[in-house]
Amino acid sequence: MSNLEIIHAYRKLLRAALRAVQFSQPSRSTVTAALREGFRDTRAAGGAGFDAERVRRTVWFLNAAAQRRGLEHRILKNLCRVRWERAREASKTPWRVTVREEQLRKEGKRKARDPDVISGTQYQHYDLTIAMLNDTMGLCLR
Repeated sequence: MSNLEIIHAYRKLLRAALRAVQFSQPSRSTVTAALREGFRDTRAAGGAGFDAERVRRTVWFLNAAAQRRGLEHRILKNLCRVRWERAREASKTPWRVTVREEQLRKEGKRKARDPDVISGTQYQHYDLTIAMLNDTMGLCLR
């Protein structure tokens, strides 16, 4: 797989995705970040994860999402929203709150929180659903 083909695929996907989200924020930055992350993984694997047919079908999917507000548009809208929420959750707790809780715990004024059993599993079903959608339709959505 040549670098030129990977660059062309990236540009086609980026153009189609930006048209599909109508260049709106925060969807634009979410789509761009997801696309960059996906292509960084492909480059690290030396192009082994790159499939031109999947890229072509994904561009069709994104063009359909841009043309009308149907199922494709709603799927893309929800993908962007969940990805944005995940990124927001990761940076939700400010460092000052974390430091203050540690100080209170050391002083004995506050007990340590019990580890939450569900905290690491809230997106497992969602990720499996997206993986199955990609497999059945031959797409490469993230």
